[in-house]
Amino acid sequence: MVLFDTILSDPNFDRLAAALAPDTGAVHADGLWGSAAPILAAVAAQRLNRPLLLVTAHSDEADDARDDVETAVGRTPELLPQVESLPGEPEDEELAGERLRLCIALRRPATPSDPPPLIVAPIQALMHPVPTPAAIDSRSRTVLRGQSISPDELAGWLAQRGFTACDAVEAPGDFARRGGIVDVFCTAHSNPVRIEFFGDEVESIRLFDAASQRSRQELQEVLIPALLSASAPSESETTGFLALLDPRTLVAFVEPVEMQELARAHWQRIGERVGLIPPEAIFRSASRLRRLFLSRFGSGGSDAIRFDAGALPQFDARVPDAMRALREVAATCAVAVYCDNAPEAERFTELLREQSEPMGAIETRVGVLHRGFRWGRRAFVPNHEIFGRYRQRRTLRRIAPARPIDSFFDLSAGDPVVHVLHGIGRFLGLRSMERNGRTEEFLALEFADGVVVNVATSQIHLVQKYVGSLRGRMVLSKVGGTAWKKTRDRVADALLDMAGELLRIQADRETESGTAFPADTHWQREFEGSFLYEETPDQLRAIAEIKADMSRPRPMDRLLCGDVGFGKTELAMRAAFKVCEFGRQVAVLVPTTVLAEQHYHTFRERMAEYPFSVECLSRFRSAAEQKKIVDRARKGQVDVLIGTHRLLSADVRFADLGLVVIDEEQRFGVDAKERLKRLRSTVDVLSLSATPIPRTLHMSMLGIRDISSLSTPPADRRAIVTQVRTWDDQTVREALERELSREGQAYVVHNFVRDIEQVANRVRSLVPEARVVVGHGQMSGDELEQVMLRFVRHEADILVSTNIIESGLDVARANTMIISRADRFGLADLHQLRGRVGRSRHRAYCYLMLAPGTPVTDRAARRLKAIEHYSDLGAGFQIAMRDLEIRGAGNILGPEQSGHIEAVGYEMYCELLEQAVRRVKNEPAEPFRPVNLELGVSATIPRVYVRGEKQRMEVYKRLTICRTVEDIAALRDDLRDAYGPLPEEVETLLTMAEIRVRARAYSVRSIVLSPPDLVFSVDELTRAERLFAHGPGSPRMPDPRTIHWRLPARLLAPPETLLRVLRDQLAGTGASPSETPAAFTEPRAQLRAPGSSLSRPPAMTIAPNPPALPE
Repeated sequence: MVLFDTILSDPNFDRLAAALAPDTGAVHADGLWGSAAPILAAVAAQRLNRPLLLVTAHSDEADDARDDVETAVGRTPELLPQVESLPGEPEDEELAGERLRLCIALRRPATPSDPPPLIVAPIQALMHPVPTPAAIDSRSRTVLRGQSISPDELAGWLAQRGFTACDAVEAPGDFARRGGIVDVFCTAHSNPVRIEFFGDEVESIRLFDAASQRSRQELQEVLIPALLSASAPSESETTGFLALLDPRTLVAFVEPVEMQELARAHWQRIGERVGLIPPEAIFRSASRLRRLFLSRFGSGGSDAIRFDAGALPQFDARVPDAMRALREVAATCAVAVYCDNAPEAERFTELLREQSEPMGAIETRVGVLHRGFRWGRRAFVPNHEIFGRYRQRRTLRRIAPARPIDSFFDLSAGDPVVHVLHGIGRFLGLRSMERNGRTEEFLALEFADGVVVNVATSQIHLVQKYVGSLRGRMVLSKVGGTAWKKTRDRVADALLDMAGELLRIQADRETESGTAFPADTHWQREFEGSFLYEETPDQLRAIAEIKADMSRPRPMDRLLCGDVGFGKTELAMRAAFKVCEFGRQVAVLVPTTVLAEQHYHTFRERMAEYPFSVECLSRFRSAAEQKKIVDRARKGQVDVLIGTHRLLSADVRFADLGLVVIDEEQRFGVDAKERLKRLRSTVDVLSLSATPIPRTLHMSMLGIRDISSLSTPPADRRAIVTQVRTWDDQTVREALERELSREGQAYVVHNFVRDIEQVANRVRSLVPEARVVVGHGQMSGDELEQVMLRFVRHEADILVSTNIIESGLDVARANTMIISRADRFGLADLHQLRGRVGRSRHRAYCYLMLAPGTPVTDRAARRLKAIEHYSDLGAGFQIAMRDLEIRGAGNILGPEQSGHIEAVGYEMYCELLEQAVRRVKNEPAEPFRPVNLELGVSATIPRVYVRGEKQRMEVYKRLTICRTVEDIAALRDDLRDAYGPLPEEVETLLTMAEIRVRARAYSVRSIVLSPPDLVFSVDELTRAERLFAHGPGSPRMPDPRTIHWRLPARLLAPPETLLRVLRDQLAGTGASPSETPAAFTEPRAQLRAPGSSLSRPPAMTIAPNPPALPE
């Protein structure tokens, strides 16, 4: 490692190592610029084989130092995070868990093969006390494999320690007891833990995935600490973090003078109220350890060891100027350029080869280095400093899993539902009832006139939760009436017309000629590979769909839907890059000036290493600048032109336009949409929408609209704490003080220009130390641009603005938002605004403020309740569904479709739409229907096995929609993993599910036990008759849709025998010879239709795998 070796070979390093050899005392080193200080500390600790605690003045510097140290020594340090709670607020359990995990790890005895710990912490993190080892022990429980402990005892201990009992654990602090299994999600682990018992003995301990509920990794033991909310340690049970460190630990302070000033300011702001450790006490505590003070300037007097680690010159973001500056550096020393990944390194190496003049001694390396520096005759340069492309660190952390929306599992008693045959009703609950001497569970549904229909769980697929804007005021349907069928038929006809029109538009587009862009080039692969983060599966699928469209010789018209922060812009840039490399131009059309500027900087930074010109047309540009840009675009000298509706002006023309990217098309006016409609027939169009399209609607529209959907959130963000409050100065002051104490920034949104300055002055009076700026749409372009730039560059702490920040502003430091008069905003607007925060590792906060004493409408209250409830990243899907309930589907499908969703509910609408699409495409329009079984078998899930009603309904529904034998096997494994050994009743249900799956492959609709026969209703006789080629019993056909299969009495009972015989017959194995009457051991005569003298072709011998039935 060149960094490591360069520092080791410095003669001054030997002096430093010798000075650090004693276990106590202080050593000063200066002359350390850029990332030299943390790297020197890590190299010294590794050389001396000592543990290291590296302390920084700022929390973002701690994040950067982790990367720098990893690049230098090949190990990733642990991070002690800063506590962010306010006085009187409970400590964030997740942050507390991260701190606790580190405290527990420091107590573990090290083995000879373990390297000494590397820890990085901002000084503010050290000011918060941590529990003593004794306090951790007294508030924790260690569970060992083979240990004797009852599930009841463990569940009781968890409840007493603050854990919440639930049916299925999803978030830290949850636990679930299911028979001999206890699941617990504690803050000391990244994943929940499943503890399985055999009697009162712990049989297994395993980590599992909260989203799928499937086990992942076996453990021998697990430590479960109590939650802070239930058992916070007293002052006497806490200590400073430094007290937990090994006495041999080297404590390195980076820029100690600045650090002391910041720590003192932090203490004065909230120290005494929160119970922080004073900075002086931290430095006193460190004096028992070996200390290393690292500075740029001489702060250690004449005893300081001075290193020759100087600063590098400022590079220009323009490639020619940047390369010229790099050449000057390389003229005096050997240069190592660090790139974040291999494709970026490959591209940079190409750039070096492309230079007309020799570049000198420059090598390219892969690794993350945040700030460059010289060290003697060598220079270490981060690639991002050369091109002005700054990386936002993403810390992989636990997030709430993104689960595909199935609103059915959210059913609660009293919720409106839709029964496919009977119409709109009300769900009363899950009820156990006796039927024919057997206990079964039913969904009780109430309809008009108090009529209650009990729906068997085997028919659960006929019931859907009603989602629509009439929720709460709709009229219940009358069972047996004609109104529901008429309503459904009316909506189906309208959807048939809509599907036909969309299909016609698509067919017309197929006849238009467009550009077939070539396959990915080396540059394209480099560009995509230099993306700093790992793509989600959805992103990879969506870009493949976009490129497939672009490769066809007809214009693309694709809609890309995805929630805030899901990576739509990156995919748009990849499509734009392909067009630019082919020599054509790209227009990016956005609804707001702020978003235009944000996209301009993003595109320019991302494409900095390639010879493509990116420009922006907005009111932030003077008339003369706009004229020049328009002229260059007309001459083909601009490759990517980004702008607002100004791009649609008559004077804007392109030399060779190949792609138009439209962001939030629904926010443009009618005239703009007409111009865009004409564009679609000649060039490729990619539309971006931050209104996520629910998966069911997406699937229903396949084939008539080209849609790509991003539904997986990046695995690096935390839920945004969202609270509805009445405005009071104390809450606002404390929220802003918290943000300032962690060196962050905040938004205050006030959507009334007339008094926005009064709000800004009020904020200034509450936090006088903050730098406050004001921005709104009535400012001049130059003035507003300066305000935004000051905020982006962190030259201001608080931005008071109207909702012009709703889309476009991306400031990772900004993690608090206060929205004044939140009841005046729409649900989607609130979600978009909230999406401006929560873009870093810090916990983000969004306060929805109401005016004191002002009444809130019912619709506004529902909006606020929804936005407060759905706070995770990816909540846009739930928000979109709630929007359907509150104000219809105008955002997704257009206002004309809202009435149809109101009439039949969202899920029925999607089902009817899918059928309409199949009809206009001349495909079978019959939806999936499970085979109906009436076999006189008790089929229910015992409540002692699956206790939660919602969980039982989920299992019932999964049973009815299994389409393959593999689906059933997966369900069996999931049940065994989550609930323990399967009881006989559940095995029976799974066997019946297998019978349904296999019967459907033979075109069977239902199987009914009518002794001495089994009666099969079928759709296609030629397929069904193959079923009876072998096996016991005698089949006959009273009509072309019905087959009676007569079996010996001994095969009809008990139920287990009947199910086994039926399953084996459907599986093609038939009955064993001992069970089969002699008359049936040979192939039988062909089935005959009643009254028919014509023989059918000989029946075929069935294969082990039944024939597949087309969907």
